[in-house]
Amino acid sequence: MKSGGPSRKSRAAEKSTCRDYHGKQEELVWGINPVREELAAGNLGEIVVQKGKGGPRIQEIVELARKQGLRLRFVTGERMGVSAGCRHQGVVGRRSAAVLLPFSSMLEQLAAETGDTCRLLILDCIQDPGNLGSILRSALAAGFAYVLIPRQRSAPISGTVARASAGAVAHLHISQVNNLVEAIKELKERGFWVYGAVLTDDAASIYETDFSGKVALVVGSEGKGIRPLVRKQCDHLVTIPMQGDFDSLNVSVAAAVIMFEIVHDQKRSNSSNV
Repeated sequence: MKSGGPSRKSRAAEKSTCRDYHGKQEELVWGINPVREELAAGNLGEIVVQKGKGGPRIQEIVELARKQGLRLRFVTGERMGVSAGCRHQGVVGRRSAAVLLPFSSMLEQLAAETGDTCRLLILDCIQDPGNLGSILRSALAAGFAYVLIPRQRSAPISGTVARASAGAVAHLHISQVNNLVEAIKELKERGFWVYGAVLTDDAASIYETDFSGKVALVVGSEGKGIRPLVRKQCDHLVTIPMQGDFDSLNVSVAAAVIMFEIVHDQKRSNSSNV
């Protein structure tokens, strides 16, 4: 009789634990073969690799993830995102809840847009999935059909984001880029005016700003706002005037207010030009 291996009871317990966990985190897939298959099918938006794990099969996954431009993270074993009972073999993938566009394809589609339909939302490192989903929901409602986010330091387009967006992610054109600054430079070369949403007193009120033309709105992270290098690329800084001493709104609320004001201003300008 063989000894030293896991018993039937322990194997059953492990499978049960993983099934229970998978039911709660249906966007996750783990193990070398399952992750490689999902990756080859183009279903993943993020790969997590355990530090210290190597070998040709994991390296193949890493190289394929980089080729597809996916978010790639190397973390310690306890931060893999799955329960301790799951045999992840050092790699976990997160399914993307949306079909992500290459930035070049987004630029081609934007070139075909005309008038006030050419609106783009740039999200600089929004890390809370609930906020990201809420912002995407407002973007669709306001008429911002195109969304650009950095590949690193941003919440992935997960099932949690999709649920918070009330399904809006399925109707938006979303692209992830490695270098947000370079992407903004490319947009400016193609005629976009870039507006950065900030809280500073020297920024122009959104109610006194002309948003005509091709508009790209930059919204920064929950705590630090727009990063300095990204902020330098903004043509104009705009803010929401607050009553009294109150000077803060949740980032998703602030983004919604500004997007709807941009649309309102553009429609007002178009009607006055008729």
